[in-house]
Amino acid sequence: MVKEKITAQSIRLFEKQGFTETSIQDIVDSLGVTKGTFYYYFSSKEELLMDIHLGYIDALLLRQEKILKDEKKCCRDKLFEIVTMLITNITIQGAAATIFFREMKNLSAAHVALIVPKRDQFRLNIEELIMKGVDKGEFRAKLNVPIITMGILGITNWSYQWFNPTGKLTDTEVAAIFVEMILEGIQVN
Repeated sequence: MVKEKITAQSIRLFEKQGFTETSIQDIVDSLGVTKGTFYYYFSSKEELLMDIHLGYIDALLLRQEKILKDEKKCCRDKLFEIVTMLITNITIQGAAATIFFREMKNLSAAHVALIVPKRDQFRLNIEELIMKGVDKGEFRAKLNVPIITMGILGITNWSYQWFNPTGKLTDTEVAAIFVEMILEGIQVN
């Protein structure tokens, strides 16, 4: 429970102040605990950042794999669910999403090497889904699947910068707009 509190508070502080501008002292002071408590759970601030990154990407991969395994759904519906999941995730874990995308530069090469394959797997899963959709005739033939995939990830992943979960449109409405925009270009008419 204490580790989760440290992580949650650190996410809030990293989002507000930035990783480099937030000290371990800031974290422990905001929680009313000692540095010893922090070091009991994390060997360094970077290890904490790594823990945040792994938690974020592992949860996304798990949810994505669950969507992809649903044999009752067509490729289009699975793509819609993945896009919706990514936008909805900003509502649920907005600060963690910000940290994931903004603060990766503060991880050591060894830590980045643990994150990148997971990010790549998420991307490759989308590529495979689109290729399957092409093969099944759901999506247009001769698509540049890697570029389409990067476009999907670009529009969804960047939304953490501007999407306001309490704004005029809900996360589901934004996801529906994105998917409509994506599929108008790749769906077979």
